[in-house]
Amino acid sequence: MRRRLGPWIAGGFLVAILGLVAILAVSDPATRRATDSPLLGRQAPAISAEQLSGGRFDLAEQRGRFVVVNFFATWCIPCIREHPELVEFSRTEGPDGATIVSVVYDDDPDDVRQFFEDNGGDWPVVIDTDGRIALSYGVSGVPESYLVAPDGTVVSKLIGGVTADDLGQVLADARELIG
Repeated sequence: MRRRLGPWIAGGFLVAILGLVAILAVSDPATRRATDSPLLGRQAPAISAEQLSGGRFDLAEQRGRFVVVNFFATWCIPCIREHPELVEFSRTEGPDGATIVSVVYDDDPDDVRQFFEDNGGDWPVVIDTDGRIALSYGVSGVPESYLVAPDGTVVSKLIGGVTADDLGQVLADARELIG
């Protein structure tokens, strides 16, 4: 009797896993999946790293403006889905609003270069070659985004894909809170 149940149990498990993967693959980006983080209210961990386009990016040089720190990878389906939303957010916020910095998470720089060439996005993209940036932010998976206030403190953490509207609302809430 056990031999006959084994394939059925394995098949049921496989169907459940495939169903979960399908749901995650077609689900919409997060709608304000703000979450708690030990970083909230604290100074953002330093980001000083090589940019994909050359030169260095230093988060400390962005003081005086809001920064969305977005951890992503080209192999991540929710990251791919959220990218046009980040492009739209960047466009609507303009040079005087919030800026974005993308932190490459466990990905090939050539793939990332091609991704940005194909999909747009003209903000800094830094390479987290040894994973220290992600570790310092406590990133457990991608996409994850953090909103850093003009004084350098982390004011919000969002997990899962984001939309331009959600980021805009989080930014508006942070501006109101800060005054």
